Amino acid sequence: MSPRSHGRLTVLAVLSLILTLLALGPAPAVTGPAPGPDWWEPVARPAPDSRIDVVGEPFKGTDAQGRVRGFVDAHDHLMSNEAFGGRLICGKPFSPLGVADALKDCPEHYPDGSLAVFDFITRGGDGRHDPHGWPTFKDWPAHDSLTHQQNYYAWVERAWRGGQRVLVNDLVTNGVICSVYFFKDRGCDEMTSIRLQARKTYGMQAYVDEMYGGPGKGWFRIVTDSAQARRVIEQGKLAVVLGVETSEPFGCKQILDVPQCDRADIDRGLDELHALGVRSMFLCHKFDNALCGVRFDSGALGTAINVGQFLSTGTFWQTGRCTGPQHDNPIGLAAAPEAEKKLPPGVSVPSYAADARCNTRGLTALGEYALRGMMQRKMMIEIDHMSVKATGRVLDVLEAESYPGVLSSHSWMDIDWTERVYRLGGFIAQYMHGAEEFTAEARRTDALREKYGVGYGYGTDMNGVGGWPAPRGADTPDPVRYPFRSADGGSLVDRQTTGERTWDVNTDGAAHYGLVPDWLEDIRVTGGQDVIDDLFRGAESYLTTWGGSERHRTENLATGSTASASTSEWNPVTSHSPGRAVDGDRRTRWASDWRDPQWLAVDLGATRTVGRVTLDWERAYGEAYRIEVSADGKDWRTVWSTTAGDGGLDTARFTAVPARFVRVTGLGRGTGWGYSLYEVGVYGA
Repeated sequence: MSPRSHGRLTVLAVLSLILTLLALGPAPAVTGPAPGPDWWEPVARPAPDSRIDVVGEPFKGTDAQGRVRGFVDAHDHLMSNEAFGGRLICGKPFSPLGVADALKDCPEHYPDGSLAVFDFITRGGDGRHDPHGWPTFKDWPAHDSLTHQQNYYAWVERAWRGGQRVLVNDLVTNGVICSVYFFKDRGCDEMTSIRLQARKTYGMQAYVDEMYGGPGKGWFRIVTDSAQARRVIEQGKLAVVLGVETSEPFGCKQILDVPQCDRADIDRGLDELHALGVRSMFLCHKFDNALCGVRFDSGALGTAINVGQFLSTGTFWQTGRCTGPQHDNPIGLAAAPEAEKKLPPGVSVPSYAADARCNTRGLTALGEYALRGMMQRKMMIEIDHMSVKATGRVLDVLEAESYPGVLSSHSWMDIDWTERVYRLGGFIAQYMHGAEEFTAEARRTDALREKYGVGYGYGTDMNGVGGWPAPRGADTPDPVRYPFRSADGGSLVDRQTTGERTWDVNTDGAAHYGLVPDWLEDIRVTGGQDVIDDLFRGAESYLTTWGGSERHRTENLATGSTASASTSEWNPVTSHSPGRAVDGDRRTRWASDWRDPQWLAVDLGATRTVGRVTLDWERAYGEAYRIEVSADGKDWRTVWSTTAGDGGLDTARFTAVPARFVRVTGLGRGTGWGYSLYEVGVYGA
């Protein structure tokens, strides 16, 4: 779900939900065959239905360099109407019964929205609105109506016709929100909801296919690898990727800091998600869980989320001073009285020091196991919503493995991580801010995109309860002028009409998904063609990241090799012998005596080309140490050294050299203990 505004999703969601803890018709007619042989027009479309209001053939193929073209929405929620108990997001993205059934309000919103409590909290006023969707759409969808369907299939079709070629559908839910919201028609188990949303997405694909004459013929194509996505885009169609954004994946919550899942749960969960077609995922979202700590929310909403954190986990957020330039959002210190009333007697939200901006909870051992499990399955990791401590460790692991599959999909990452993400080969998208704000944020990082030769993306977060760009006004001096040409120049885009309502981005803002092309034109008008050009390269960059993840191969030459050391710490309970650092198990370790210098050497068994060494330190780390290589185990030469080691996971890269033996020599300890390594990695490059 969203970024700064995304605070409004779970934040407003949790706030509203905590605050509210008080006390079928005939099938639609079908039109005849579409006139002419135009492949992009369906053989039959439900009638009545929404208009598309785009004329022209969608572009196919690649550019002169063989790269796909098109925009990428890296963060959308097509099926969140099935989440949170099924009654938080009203309306459906499609219905076999037609548009009137799909685009209707939740039952409790009739006759005038009096019981639309969530709308009251998130939109202000008294929550009252005209509940009727089709055909009048008097009050919704709207850019500030956070609980009404924005992803109707025909609106998504219009975005595709306007130049979008990748859509990431994040399957999303939150068990706490579901449990406290009293309007629901199903249970609150998160994985049950994720499975349902996946099935519904495949159902939407079948629904579109039927209009075009059968399986595989529609423009909405769910893809499970990057090569398949490229083929879909080269045909001029929309590649749809499944992701997951949920707070307790695989049941991995934590209660009083005790994990409620284990490695077997993680393996089963990842296997199931991969089989469903999921290829990207968030490990944590809004509440700390058994896998990682989260990036905070601010203001009164942050206070409400912190209350939700306590109700879910039994603990409040804990902060400490940051160790680098990155920091989490300031924790909300403003009062949220109605939310705080839900705390048990004698419990209150703690205060936080202004100079303590970082979540003390990072990536846990289970979280790292899940991360490496995702890498083994060639999945992409979403780092938005992770605490900077967790993000730093994730990036350390990915760098140690040279794994490019890292995504920031909607502006919920510290911007100081940008170059590390691009250096790895990752992909970044910005939340769907207003055109002027979007342009300003894009320009802050465009030099890095130029340096690394990458495109840019957007994350609409539609149906994510985040809020979307407001209209700039009918009297703005530089409006979007209808009709306008799509970014590729091949299609003509006019105002969009559904039923009796016509939307204009100048006066309605980004009210629903069909206005994505209009919003992009607003960016071009206010920000310039260069921003659009960066975005039009987004599909290629996203697929490059995905493809790099699929092709990733790594062989740790040290695993299972013979190891020796200057000393080994004696322990009556367990062994800390040298072989423990090369056994492939990050739960064991080598430890030295408590004096300098110390060394650990690895015999690779034969001469190999070596260009990268990784050191996964326990708390007893080396501040000054060097990496040495040898052909015979007697004559050593230094290939890398540092005097500024800070522990964690270090990666030493150097010009590749032939070597049979690799040695880590510690010259200065970072603690009063000795040197201790969970695992040493030796790689070819």
